[in-house]
Amino acid sequence: MTLTLMVTLSIVSYSKNKWWAFKQMQLLPPELAKITGCEFVKVLGTGSGFGFSLWPDFNTYALLLKWKDEEATENFFGSSKIFSQVHSRSESVETYYLQSLGAHGSWYGKNPFPEKGKYTGGEIAVITRARININKLPRFWQFVPKASKSIQNANGLIYTKGIGEWPLIEQATFSIWENEQAMKNYAYADIHKEIIGKVKKENWYKEELFSRFNVIKRLSHS
Repeated sequence: MTLTLMVTLSIVSYSKNKWWAFKQMQLLPPELAKITGCEFVKVLGTGSGFGFSLWPDFNTYALLLKWKDEEATENFFGSSKIFSQVHSRSESVETYYLQSLGAHGSWYGKNPFPEKGKYTGGEIAVITRARININKLPRFWQFVPKASKSIQNANGLIYTKGIGEWPLIEQATFSIWENEQAMKNYAYADIHKEIIGKVKKENWYKEELFSRFNVIKRLSHS
């Protein structure tokens, strides 16, 4: 199947070179943006535990990239010096190949995933991202443990990891579900609905994005 657009999210784990890995959050984005066919770039830190987290995981980072086509994607992972360097310094890299099913909201003023593919059945991935209003931070973090516990216990959840650019004020989650119905069951569960209701009523977020994807494949780079 040829995809005109593809999104990849790579989870990169380090047992050594942790200071080098941390510096790449600033150094890598401008280099990645120069790559032919790369249309959206985020180098993200991750949180420990489930969902949003105050505590960074300095062993793990995420590369979120959007590509013009499949050829550009394979060129990056197959032969680029940038990925080769990341791979060689890491302990492991696992990449999820995703196809956008559409998104609403924005990421620094733009929707990076407006393309609306058709859900093909099977695993579905979700990226939620929020920039929190400064004066709402205490209220937001008051409810984080409750939200994290609810997703940890959710039926049909395969994987989740907190990702983000700035601790405390810019938070995101990446999650994979067995199917669309499992994802919807969690989204409409009472605890999740309660928290979303407070988000809207109390204006916790300055900006937010909700995006869904078909999971095309998952590749562990050897």
